[in-house]
Amino acid sequence: MITDLQIQPADRSRVLHRSLRGAPPPVATGGQGVWLHGTEGRRVLDASGGAAVSCLGHGHPRVVEAIQRQAATLAYAHTSFFSSEPAEALAQALVGHEPGGLSFAYFVSGGSEAIEAALKLARQYFVEIGQPGRGHVIARRQSYHGNTLGALAAGGNAWRRAPYAPLLSHAFSHVSPAFAYREQQGHETEADFTARLAAELEAEFQRLGPDTVAAFVAEPVVGATAGCVTAPAGYFQAVRAVCDRHGALLILDEVMCGMGRTGTLHAWQQEGIAPDIQTIAKGLGGGYQPIGAVLVSDRVVEPIRQGSGAFQHGHTYLAHPVACAAALAVQQVIQEDGLLHQVQERGTLLEQRLTDRLGNHRHVGDIRGRGLFRGIELVADRAGKTPFDPALKLHARIKAAAFGRGLACYPSGGTVDGVRGDHILLAPPYIVTPDEIDIVVDRLAHAIDDALSSLPHQETRA
Repeated sequence: MITDLQIQPADRSRVLHRSLRGAPPPVATGGQGVWLHGTEGRRVLDASGGAAVSCLGHGHPRVVEAIQRQAATLAYAHTSFFSSEPAEALAQALVGHEPGGLSFAYFVSGGSEAIEAALKLARQYFVEIGQPGRGHVIARRQSYHGNTLGALAAGGNAWRRAPYAPLLSHAFSHVSPAFAYREQQGHETEADFTARLAAELEAEFQRLGPDTVAAFVAEPVVGATAGCVTAPAGYFQAVRAVCDRHGALLILDEVMCGMGRTGTLHAWQQEGIAPDIQTIAKGLGGGYQPIGAVLVSDRVVEPIRQGSGAFQHGHTYLAHPVACAAALAVQQVIQEDGLLHQVQERGTLLEQRLTDRLGNHRHVGDIRGRGLFRGIELVADRAGKTPFDPALKLHARIKAAAFGRGLACYPSGGTVDGVRGDHILLAPPYIVTPDEIDIVVDRLAHAIDDALSSLPHQETRA
């Protein structure tokens, strides 16, 4: 019994919250299915799964039971001494069948850790094979790869990078995003756009020196910074070819878009290629425990095995037994309940409902995405795709208006260039019902109009 710690009555929150102004956020007291419960009995429909995390919703009994059972059996064992049964079983479930040639799994505590590990693994691979000059990594503008310093340097969002610019590595450079709504020129066909992007990547290899580039890293479907942006047809096949031509690795970041979110377990399965290294996280454990992973091909692992014999990296909570047990249960539910097919069906329904309700809205410029991963971009002028003034913080107004109506969604700003542009991201749990999809769309549509009506009159004229 703790006797020395004196708990004082709370005069204010001592948590360093994301926002340090105004009242602290409301307290979530529980959750069931797609619904979150707050103080005073308030119910909020979790239409974004937090940040595309809660793929099975809240309170799933099979996952809860797996966590309880594992915690009672073995809560923690350091990976320098032991492996664990859930870690071995989870790795077997993920890569035992070697999808796309991926054959090993390295378990961490989240997406940023996964990206850091992937970057270091790529670098060590080239050191081990006698190419230590490969120290450059190419990524894309308007990408997001995490918030640790290495992951932030890899990401291409100007607003997120700006405060920490002096700390960010110069090993990273960025090419144009595969963002047709914003980047494809009026005279270009889809094939033309793809060819131009591939040529730009090739030019960046040449600028840096092809034998100095270790990897190209990209999200198959861009999440937080641009709002569910899919690539044009043939794009990933083209960038795979560029990487192969110059001996560089392809790292695909599926932290947000992977593990079933787009309707296939891996988003790259819809692109006709496979990566050398893949990162996963959010949908891996569904929010029941903090977990992420790096999936790696034999091409990368075997030279390290034959060389130094060890990946020169590590964290205290690698392959945490309780986290692995939770993730294994989540993945078993997804497979056994046929939820990938359900994501495809419910994703199509969500797209149809959004198009019916918002497709002709004068301030909705684009509705995009795959599966249960959908983005809505807001514009001041549809014809010119003109974004709203960033000072208006339209995305924040929509978030507040939606929350006031009992809907949690994931709006963000800086869609166009890290500063301008507003979008809303929807990523409901895979178990969402058709009736709940109708609720999401109805409440969101009203919230958008509520937020627009709060702007100065001249700002809402199309």
